[in-house]
Amino acid sequence: MPVTNAIAAMAPDLAAWRQHLHTIPEVRYDTHRTAAFVAQKLREFGVDEIHEGIGQTGIVAIINGQKTGRTIGLRADMDALPMTEETGLPYASQSPGAMHACGHDGHTTMLLGAARHLTETRNFAGRVALIFQPAEEGGAGAKAMRDAGIFDTFQIAEVYALHNSPGTPVGDFYTTPGPIMAAVDEFTIQISGKGGHGATPHATVDPISAAVSMVQAIQTIVSRNHYALDDLVISVTQIHAGTVFNVIPDSASINGTVRTFDKAVQAMVIQRLQEITQGQAASFGVTASLDYGNGDPATINDPDCAAFAASVAAEVSSCDANATREMGAEDFSYMLEARPGAYLFVGNGNSAGLHHPKYDFNDETSAYGASFFSRLIERALPMGT
Repeated sequence: MPVTNAIAAMAPDLAAWRQHLHTIPEVRYDTHRTAAFVAQKLREFGVDEIHEGIGQTGIVAIINGQKTGRTIGLRADMDALPMTEETGLPYASQSPGAMHACGHDGHTTMLLGAARHLTETRNFAGRVALIFQPAEEGGAGAKAMRDAGIFDTFQIAEVYALHNSPGTPVGDFYTTPGPIMAAVDEFTIQISGKGGHGATPHATVDPISAAVSMVQAIQTIVSRNHYALDDLVISVTQIHAGTVFNVIPDSASINGTVRTFDKAVQAMVIQRLQEITQGQAASFGVTASLDYGNGDPATINDPDCAAFAASVAAEVSSCDANATREMGAEDFSYMLEARPGAYLFVGNGNSAGLHHPKYDFNDETSAYGASFFSRLIERALPMGT
């Protein structure tokens, strides 16, 4: 079946909700106005339970079906990015320094559309747990809600989420079994030497030479220390040292990011970074320390749930069920560590890219996402005879 007729008829409301949310972007856990708007709409729809303030500003709302059964979770992220919008749209951000540049206003709208439809029809046996999450952008809001106990408290058996995809035709879906998004980690190497005049380098212990050599050695981790078919990205993104032309500084620092899918590969990278840091420090006569920060884990779809979700998406529009996994990260990974489920992408058409100051969510996409969520519940929790 294509987009649900009743949801297609909601298009003006979906656009109005989404564009209102776009004007009030809020960063990380400071999603008070957004959460209040969501709760207001859920009350208007007549959902059965609304639980607010979970994981600081998250919401879990429950819709009961016509019969008893399992509980399926559907998640949408609500937060924006700390950046300045450059779209010039009439509904552009009214919050200086904040912008919905990743489409979370659209994700929230899609789940609100599904909530209204499912509350009106209740054509399922079981319960829907609507999860509206703050702080996806670098705040691990999914972890905060998971750690608040939502999966046990609401007896959620499976959990699903959507993200929009610029460059993919509007409404087309894609996903893949197993890993779909990478774990993202950060590292900093602090190097201490002995500064001095650039005319007398022999009287110094140069931290810059050590830093340059470390960066070159770090590149060999990908090329020489791991199997070529195991996805791995290590990017050195910052080197900081010195302030003037003629002085060798006392210290230098290196920052970078690591993207992996496999915990064994991640562990190997940490070990090699430590060995390179200490080995290169010894060879240059400096002291150095590695600070490695584990970020969001890899987003790993349950194969059965991914196949099921792909079959549902294919009923709404086209769906690639075996798409290439991506090296970006997503904190929905924490929820998939707690329960089986799947993460999918839905096309946003020919828009600017995610996290771009000219990005805007395509309102035509909302009906596809809301139809997918609604159809998934009706398929996962059938009424039977």
